[in-house]
Amino acid sequence: MNKIELLNRLIDIEWDDFEAKDAGSELPKTVWETVSAFSNMSGGWVVLGVSQKGKKFEITGVDNAEKLEQDFTTVLRSKSKFNVLINPQCKKYVIDGKTVLAFYIPSSDQKPVYFNSLANTFIRIGSGDQRADDSEINAMLRDQLFGVMSARPAIKTTIDDINRTTLVRYRDYMSRFNPSLPYNAMSEKEFLNRLQIVEGEHLTYGGLLFMGKNLAINQSIPDFRIDLLEIPGRSYAEADPRYTFRLEEQENLWEYYFTIIERLKRQVDMPFKMNSLGIAEEDSPQFEALREALVNMLMHTDYFSSAKPRVRIFSDRIEFENPGNFPLPISDLIKKDISLPRNPVIAKLFRNVKLAENAGYGFDKMLKWEKETNQKVVFDNSLAFSIVTFNYPSTKDGGAIGGAIGGAMENSFKNRQIEILNIIKNNPSVSYRSISKQLNINESAVLKHLSNLKKKGFIEREGKTRGYWIINKVLE
Repeated sequence: MNKIELLNRLIDIEWDDFEAKDAGSELPKTVWETVSAFSNMSGGWVVLGVSQKGKKFEITGVDNAEKLEQDFTTVLRSKSKFNVLINPQCKKYVIDGKTVLAFYIPSSDQKPVYFNSLANTFIRIGSGDQRADDSEINAMLRDQLFGVMSARPAIKTTIDDINRTTLVRYRDYMSRFNPSLPYNAMSEKEFLNRLQIVEGEHLTYGGLLFMGKNLAINQSIPDFRIDLLEIPGRSYAEADPRYTFRLEEQENLWEYYFTIIERLKRQVDMPFKMNSLGIAEEDSPQFEALREALVNMLMHTDYFSSAKPRVRIFSDRIEFENPGNFPLPISDLIKKDISLPRNPVIAKLFRNVKLAENAGYGFDKMLKWEKETNQKVVFDNSLAFSIVTFNYPSTKDGGAIGGAIGGAMENSFKNRQIEILNIIKNNPSVSYRSISKQLNINESAVLKHLSNLKKKGFIEREGKTRGYWIINKVLE
C-alpha cells in the first residue's frame, strides 16, 4: 500500500480489511484484537497514527516510530503473546509532517489465532472486531484439517457399510460418462482402494459420506443430511405455507446429488439433446451453473459442523448455503485456477464422473448464469458459512421469473399462466397441488404463478380450504 492508496482508504467506507488507530507513543490496547481478527479472517491493514471521529479521520501521527514498530513486530514474531508466529508487512509514511505506521496482517494458516488465551480469539465483522463464539472457534479448529479429514478412516465402519446400490450406480455412471478411465477395468477391491473409498479395514470419511449406508454415516457423523426447501415467497415471513417441498432423507451424497438435481432441473429451461453415444445431454447454461454450485457445495461442506448444507429455492432466487467457508477470498478464487477442496476424496469421486472441474472451483460455470439472465451471482463468505445466490430475472412488472428462464423466458412465463387459467376454468375448485401434478412443475412455482395472477386481477379466491377460483379476465 503506497501513500496515495493509504489516503484513499481514509475516505473509503469499506473497512473489513482496514483499521485505523490513534497511537501516540504507545501501542493501543485494542490493537491485539484487530491482529487476531485479521489473522483469523482474510488479512488486513492496521494503521497507527490516525484518529477516527464518526466517519471522519484525522492524521495525528505517532511518536518515536522506530520504537513503536519494534515493540509491535517483536510481540508478533516472538510468540510470547500470540499462539502463532505472525509476520506483518511494515510501512512508514510521512503525511503533513506526521509519521504514520501501517502493518499488513496476513491471514493465518494456523487458525484460530488468539492472544494470551483461546478466549481472546477475535474475528472481523464489517468494520469491527468481535470476540469469536465457541462454534466459530470450533469451525477454525476443524479447518486445520482442511483437505485431510475425507481421507481418514472412519473407525466405526467396515466395507459392509457401503451401500451396494450406490456403488453399482456410481460405477455404471462412470463407465457411461467417462469410459476411457482406467478405474472402469479394475476389480471392486482395487477400485475401492484406488479411489480412497476404503482405507485398510475401514471406509474413509469421504467414501462413507459418498456411498455409505445412511445408518453407518449417522453413527460416525450424527444428523447427517442435505436439506432442500422450496419456499413460495422471497422469505419465510412472506411464504404461506412456510414451504411447499422439503427433501426427504437420502442414503448418501451420491443419492442426494441425483434427488436434488431433479428438483433444480424444474427451475430452468432444459432443451433435449442426444450426444454421439445416445445419451441425453443436459445442455443449458443455467442448469450447468446450478449443477456446478450443487457439486461445489457437496465437495466443500464441513460435514462435522452442527449446521447442515442446504439449498433454498425462493420465488426470486436460489441459495446454496454451505457450512464451512471458502479457503481464500472469492476474488482470488475467481481469478486463479485454485484447486483446494475441503474434501479431496469426495471431489475426486465427482471429478471422475465429469461432474466437477479438475482445477478450480468452477466459478466460470456458475457465472454463466449472469450472461444468460443479466442477474449477478452473489458469493458471500463468512467464517462458518459460504452462500452462493442465483437471482432470477425480473418480469416487466417487477416480479421474479423462476423456472423456465431461457431466451424466451417471458413468453414461457406467460404460457404457463395461460395453462393454469385453463385448468381453473375447467375446475374452479382445483388445488395448487393438483395444478402442480397436472403441469409437472413444483408447487412453489404454481403458488408463485397464482399470486402473480391474483395481483394482476386475472383471478380471485372465494373461500379458503373448500373455496374456489373466480376468473375475472382472460390472459391473451
